[in-house]
Amino acid sequence: MSTQQAREYPDVVITPGSAVAGREAFPDLTRRVLAHNDKLMVVEHVMEAGSVFPRHNHPEEQLAYLISGRIRVQIADDEPFEARAGDSFVVRGGVDHQVVAVERSVALDVFTPS
Repeated sequence: MSTQQAREYPDVVITPGSAVAGREAFPDLTRRVLAHNDKLMVVEHVMEAGSVFPRHNHPEEQLAYLISGRIRVQIADDEPFEARAGDSFVVRGGVDHQVVAVERSVALDVFTPS
């Protein structure tokens, strides 16, 4: 099944996980856009131990939820902190941030607007 709009709920878009291909965003870091529209995007990031999501920023607000593993996060020039499975954090749009995987980790990130 590919992405489709539900007949019963015309504003609902259904995307089966099997229909979403991952792509290597950086070495040992895979990114899958699970769902998106003009206001919201949900992304799964799988990071192998030691992989780095380099310092960057984007205009979108970002909410991150760590499903598994441990990551070290630096936001702006603040002291880095470690997030563990079950932790979440928010990054404001336009703010520099970087993530390093302490161990293999899976995160769910929500961006708005997309």
